[in-house]
Amino acid sequence: MATFLYKLGRLSFRRRRYVALLWVLLLGGIGYASSAAPAPPADSFSMPGTDSQKAFDLLDERFPAASAEGATARVVIRAPEGEKITDPAAKAEVNQLVAALGKGPQVAGVADPFKANAVSKDGTTAYASVTYKVISTELTDKTHDTLTDATDKTRAEGFTVETGGDAVQAEQEMGGSAELIGIAVSAVVLVITFGSLIAAGLPLLTAIIGVGIGVSGIAALGSVLNLSGTTSTLAMMIGLAVGIDYALFIVSRYRAEIAEGREPEEAAGRATGTAGSAVVFAGLTVIVALAGLSVVNIPMLTKMGLAAAATVAIAVLIALTMIPALLGFAGRRALRRKDRKNLKSADSTDSGATKARGLTKPGATHSTTNAENAKPNLGTRWARLVLRRPVIVLLIGVLGLGAVAVPATSLELGLPDEGTSAPDTTQRKAYDLLSESFGAGFNGPLMVTVDTGGTKGAAAAAKTVGTSLAKVDGVAAVTPASVNPAGDTAIITVVPTTGPSDHRTEELVKTIRSKASGLEADTKSDVLVTGQTAMTIDFSQTLDDALLPYLGLVVGLAFLLLMLVFRSVLVPLKAALGFLLSVAAALGAVVAVFQWGWLADIVGVDQPGPIMSMMPIFMIGVVFGLAMDYEVFLVTRMREAYVHGARPAEAVVTGFKHGGRVVGAAAVIMISVFSGFIMENDDMIKMMGFGLAIAVFFDAFVVRMAIVPAVLALLGKAAWWLPRWLDKLLPDMDVEGEKLHKSLTPSSSPAAEDEHADKDGDNDEEERELEPVRG
Repeated sequence: MATFLYKLGRLSFRRRRYVALLWVLLLGGIGYASSAAPAPPADSFSMPGTDSQKAFDLLDERFPAASAEGATARVVIRAPEGEKITDPAAKAEVNQLVAALGKGPQVAGVADPFKANAVSKDGTTAYASVTYKVISTELTDKTHDTLTDATDKTRAEGFTVETGGDAVQAEQEMGGSAELIGIAVSAVVLVITFGSLIAAGLPLLTAIIGVGIGVSGIAALGSVLNLSGTTSTLAMMIGLAVGIDYALFIVSRYRAEIAEGREPEEAAGRATGTAGSAVVFAGLTVIVALAGLSVVNIPMLTKMGLAAAATVAIAVLIALTMIPALLGFAGRRALRRKDRKNLKSADSTDSGATKARGLTKPGATHSTTNAENAKPNLGTRWARLVLRRPVIVLLIGVLGLGAVAVPATSLELGLPDEGTSAPDTTQRKAYDLLSESFGAGFNGPLMVTVDTGGTKGAAAAAKTVGTSLAKVDGVAAVTPASVNPAGDTAIITVVPTTGPSDHRTEELVKTIRSKASGLEADTKSDVLVTGQTAMTIDFSQTLDDALLPYLGLVVGLAFLLLMLVFRSVLVPLKAALGFLLSVAAALGAVVAVFQWGWLADIVGVDQPGPIMSMMPIFMIGVVFGLAMDYEVFLVTRMREAYVHGARPAEAVVTGFKHGGRVVGAAAVIMISVFSGFIMENDDMIKMMGFGLAIAVFFDAFVVRMAIVPAVLALLGKAAWWLPRWLDKLLPDMDVEGEKLHKSLTPSSSPAAEDEHADKDGDNDEEERELEPVRG
């Protein structure tokens, strides 16, 4: 692996113009294809195999005129103070509103509240249901304007009019700037990390190109593969973060190789061979985690996961080819100006020494003296601190994350509804008016379908079913059945006594479904429950059922990948356990903010409520992939040092010396990218951004930076243990570059002898000091 990537890096360096041109042409070609492609399809939500989806498909087939897939709007009208909606003048005004709504474009029908029994018992409030021929994303501006104008006119007459439903256009707030915020913060971190505008610009440039290709590809294939516009959201979020990080690691390694006196082409090859190997395996873990979302069997999640996985694959390819090509253009200018001056000074000094010794080949260690005299960096000092007190660091890290994870024990799952909207929105006001006047269950009615299998008699069967369901505890009302023209299918609306997010409503759905088998036998028909509330319940159940298989698949495959990388059993096991700890803490933080309302104003949470059902499985997938990124980048450097002769504690220090600063910078960049999405208006994107940002913080700075070195210190050589039979069975991928190191460093060279002497002799005393005390 390392040797192949070394050759690829050198080839890209030498053919830099062709490589850079190829990627630019690819971006331009795919960008043009996306602009010429048909508009992506609208978002569609389905859950194959569930009762609610079966009923929904049945309604779409048997009641085409009802526009089962069409958008809906629920217009709630309350009479002025002291009046009733049934008064002649008020009734006339409501009739005018209904007529105006019915004349709107794309309208399939409007239910008259006086004919549909949609007037409250106290006579003050009524609601009209508007059904459209198309889904919400296909509604035109004229349609929205007609709805708004009609309600505004009635409101001007002194009535309280509020509107809910997916046909209502959400108020536009700050959004769409998440990427710019993430890029801006990333640029600052890169400049501080590298001290060079050129070096800082390379990861940003390649990440933008990679995300551009990925998102444009999704848009170009949208109509062919049925990829909606929101499919690219996750791809953009993950692609931008990992694209910057992968390039950052290779550029950082290149600078280290240049600082050791190697020529730019050789440095690019070695950087790609070593850091590039870590990039490949880190990318594979992310791809496995994202592609694994397919096992959930929810098409929307599958498409999002595969699209994001493809974007990560593009980021890996760009890091391995375009970064070495751009380094060919940058050369030594990727270093800080001070480092370039020191390098020139060292070159002139070493040139005289080389001539005096009769050597003509440039050495690889002629800046060693400066490195030895340099003050230990922060990573080195931190690693030594952890090695001296591993038990204390381990306890603080584990107990701290455990405390943060406590709120996750009260996790409540659901999907956002209008009851969780901001209090000042018309959707929330409509929701509250309905709850106050009709009962909370009117905001989440259940639709029960009765199918007689193509024979007439649905009306009689539905009457029997309705009479039985009206006696069930938790049912507030059952409306008369609506029968299709063929007479073989009927719809019954069941109104619960509790709201759509109440757990008692979920129990009611289960009760109705349990009674369905008996009703089916009595009426010789199929009885199914659907509606938005039932769909939400089935969605949560589908995710719950898929959680353990998904976790086993992702962790199992990633465990095998990490065994290939580290040639160890305990290191991958420790990595997996650390991930579980960080994702539990992240879920705890999400519950505290979005469900309990802690820091809600700061984060921008309008109304605390249940956590989205997909959040746990989504976080497990994405966070696992990202967590393994830092594990691979940090521990690979430790493994490299250990393979090349360093003792276990010395290897830990070496890993932090060379990788601590870069991993910290990479984590800050990824956190900034995800945090930018917290400012989006979409509740789902906001929660995803916060969850991923806090998860990366916990995993990078607590698990990988503190718990990992503490565990490695306690394990010592046992950390790198691998059974002999397994060692023979696993292919040697040479991720740490041992074979590459041997092929590029002749044993007879003075430089190699000096390096070997340093590793085996000079650090022995320091090594003994760093070895933790074992009781």
